[in-house]
Amino acid sequence: MAERLYIHPVNPQNRNVLRARDLILEGAVTVLPTDSGYALVCQQEDKKARERILRIREVDKNHNFTLLCADLSTISLYAHVDNTSFRLIKNNTPGPYTFILKATKEVPRKLMNEKKKTIGIRLPGNPIMRALLAELPEPVMSVSLILPGREVAENDPDEIEGKLGNLVDLIVDGGFTAEKPTTVVSMVDSGDIQILRQGEGDPSPFV
Repeated sequence: MAERLYIHPVNPQNRNVLRARDLILEGAVTVLPTDSGYALVCQQEDKKARERILRIREVDKNHNFTLLCADLSTISLYAHVDNTSFRLIKNNTPGPYTFILKATKEVPRKLMNEKKKTIGIRLPGNPIMRALLAELPEPVMSVSLILPGREVAENDPDEIEGKLGNLVDLIVDGGFTAEKPTTVVSMVDSGDIQILRQGEGDPSPFV
């Protein structure tokens, strides 16, 4: 059974944050709260963990993962960000947005869209997620915890434990979360910024 770890959704306990960090670094497939429901998370280069996540989601090997980053300086390592895009991201994060950007050579091939050479990046506003990312040595890869047959991410840790308790290693209980997905903003071409999906984040700053 997965370890279930309660972390306060507003004031995360450092001891529990460090416990979650250690398990992720040991290879755990982890369920974590974000500002758009819960997500499945693992280390970037952990092939086995990634394959387990794909099986849980029942999606193929080409499914796009998103990088969860702690700050703007981290983003510049993994994505090409021009001045216009940088200002927009800076002014609207952390928050419930996913930004599609041109990937740099630092991005593992499994994380980028092979055809378009793009990467999805998030700077989540959830306090638990932010506290954890601050303790991790690099961004983690994630997908929304949308189970087969569902259209939105799971948001109830009790239900998640009942459904996935035998399939994941750690469930971080941060209480109920928002049910709306992130707003997806394509910044591949700063001269043609596009809203690919309207979700929890206000799209108006990017239009």
